[in-house]
Amino acid sequence: MRKLTFGMNVTVDGYIAAPGDDLGWSGGEGPDSSPSDELFQWWSDRVAATSLSLYGRKLWEAMSSHWPTADQQPGATPAEIAYARRWRDMPKVVFSSTIGTVDWNTRLVSGDAVSEISRLKGEDGGPMDIGGATLAAGAMRAGLIDEYLIVTHPVLVGGGTPFFTALDSWVNLTLVETRTFPGGVALARYETRR
Repeated sequence: MRKLTFGMNVTVDGYIAAPGDDLGWSGGEGPDSSPSDELFQWWSDRVAATSLSLYGRKLWEAMSSHWPTADQQPGATPAEIAYARRWRDMPKVVFSSTIGTVDWNTRLVSGDAVSEISRLKGEDGGPMDIGGATLAAGAMRAGLIDEYLIVTHPVLVGGGTPFFTALDSWVNLTLVETRTFPGGVALARYETRR
């Protein structure tokens, strides 16, 4: 059985994107908002250790608009080049009923996401990561997520897209790792207690 991890950058008030899908607070956009080299390397190492990554449409569109050619851009750093190559090579599944085609070692699924994620979890293979609030919410409600990686940035945005969804019942977690990064960013890694 494969392990499924949901991990993203999060604000202190629990959002993965500010209103209007603004990611400027996370180092994703904006003139002075680049993540620390240490945090960027940590995310890159996560990609290298992931056997299969599951994406919702919005996150897929954001990632696929930049990373497929990021290593060919003028001024790309060695870390960005490595991340772009790792991302391109990693097998991916995109869940969407509105996208027609995908590329870069990616398969498109337009049917029931929870059923397909459950099927993928039951296969032999390495760890899977899931990204995107809507896709992860369905997996969370179905009890499919084994681990949560919460990378908290020291900012309050007051609204937007929440990391967690409403649940029908409690999910008990065990804290298995904490770590701090430059700029006051803190990682908390939790495993689901079954």
